[in-house]
Amino acid sequence: MPATPHLEKHVTATDAVRDVVIGMADGLTVPFALAAGLSAAVTSTGVIVTAGLAEVVAGAIAMGLGGYLAARTDAEHYAAEERRENDEIDRLRSREIEEVAAIFRDYGLKGDALTTVVEAIAADRKRWVDFMMRFELGLERPDPKRAPVSAVTIGGSYVIGGLIPLIPYMLVHDISGALRISVIATGAALLIFGAIKGHFTGVSKVKSALQTALVGGLAAGAAFWLAHLFG
Repeated sequence: MPATPHLEKHVTATDAVRDVVIGMADGLTVPFALAAGLSAAVTSTGVIVTAGLAEVVAGAIAMGLGGYLAARTDAEHYAAEERRENDEIDRLRSREIEEVAAIFRDYGLKGDALTTVVEAIAADRKRWVDFMMRFELGLERPDPKRAPVSAVTIGGSYVIGGLIPLIPYMLVHDISGALRISVIATGAALLIFGAIKGHFTGVSKVKSALQTALVGGLAAGAAFWLAHLFG
């Protein structure tokens, strides 16, 4: 009787997905809160559109630069630790070999099997350094192209998310009507985005959608209330 194939399904969020989540989450929430707050303080949709677009541009640039610097910092940190590991292999070879052995002992290896594996790792310097980076320090080699790609992905996602709550103010000149449409459109976008985020992160889609919509709603509600209070 043929064995039933064993299928493993793991959810792994790539760097690109994380960048989209970062950019889109803030892009939907911040301009939405700004537009809602201004709706209680001004009488012209033109003012809201102008302020909103300015915020979207500034926010996209700031978020993109933040993503770029974060990726560059990761790459620089990895390079510095890699140099340190190479130096320690030169100066403290015995200690580094013992560290490799200690890692495999934690997985239950001992005796001749342990000796064979440790010698195999230590025989190839590049493999040895890569092993220590991953299993001793918990670091993965970063993609050298990640920094600019991350900046563009986060910034672009912010722009896309930020335009959703502003488009109603571009099309409808009545602030109350534009606000209602913006609330509905942004709420739907937050729910959809939250569900997609849940799919890629392995969290319940319903839970993720409701949490995302709740955060955006609270931010917009607080901005609207404060603007109405001081206006």
